[in-house]
Amino acid sequence: MDWETFTKDHPNAHVLQTLEWGKLKEQFGWKMDHLIHKEWGAQILIRSILPGMKMAYIAKGPLAPNSNIKSWLNGDECGADFLKQVDDYCREHKIFFIKIEPDEEECGSIPAGFIRSFHAIQPLNTILVNIADDDEKILARMKQKTRYNIRLAERKGVKVEVSDDIETFYQLAKQTSQRDRFGIHSLKYYQTAYQLFHNRGQCELFLAKYAETAISGIMVFANGMRAWYFYGASSNEHREVMAPYLLQWEAIRWAKRMGCSVYDLWGIPDYREAYLENNFMKTEDGLWGVYRFKRGFGGRVFRSAGAFDRVYNPRLYQFYRLLFNLRRLGV
Repeated sequence: MDWETFTKDHPNAHVLQTLEWGKLKEQFGWKMDHLIHKEWGAQILIRSILPGMKMAYIAKGPLAPNSNIKSWLNGDECGADFLKQVDDYCREHKIFFIKIEPDEEECGSIPAGFIRSFHAIQPLNTILVNIADDDEKILARMKQKTRYNIRLAERKGVKVEVSDDIETFYQLAKQTSQRDRFGIHSLKYYQTAYQLFHNRGQCELFLAKYAETAISGIMVFANGMRAWYFYGASSNEHREVMAPYLLQWEAIRWAKRMGCSVYDLWGIPDYREAYLENNFMKTEDGLWGVYRFKRGFGGRVFRSAGAFDRVYNPRLYQFYRLLFNLRRLGV
């Protein structure tokens, strides 16, 4: 069975488990493969860290009938057989460890045979907005200031357009990166992501224009009942017209038309919700400004299960951990 056929039985899979995402990552240093055992399956990405050092990665998977962490902990026979298939694959391909980041909420459990990873690839925290209701109910759940800023952008004459102008989006992203010290992808990466998903009707680029000039943009993806806001950018000019608020609102309305009931704002600081709420007005650096913006849309903080590593070569794994820490320190 091929991956597209298998995923038809998992229509609400995370977008990072779609074939298009695998094709995207293949063009930027990863190799894609798939493992399937009955109702269990995973898109696996493989990357060489150094010659002779290959890691594997399952992003927001595996796909399973139920919660896969709980299934493994509870001795699910099919889950155990799938895990054996993963082990056999990794050993055959001389992979020294595999990282999984399940598409689940934190439950405090660790799958048998895994260790909690010392680093995650995807954000641990996000904000999920319920968009299953009508527009008025969605707006009513937003913070008053967010509703005000959406209407302010409209009054100021900001216009949101669906666009394929990735070059303009990239130029805005470079301004954002320089201003807020965020890393961004290459122009080719954004172009490839857009083309792969837009060709299947699963991605739109929205640009906000003021006085005929693009001043902000976002790229949004959809699969099944969920939509994800992954990439955003804004100009240093005309920030007073609050274009990003109207952009998000139009993207939410697009996601509703796509049949989505959840809008994932993706990526907020890695703290518990109580700490976030107690400190978001006091802290300016990092993702705190992002949190102040995203919390206004009336969603709930969702903390993922996190990242788990299954180690096949402890010596190489310890070397990788040392190498990772040195790179993080800029050594």
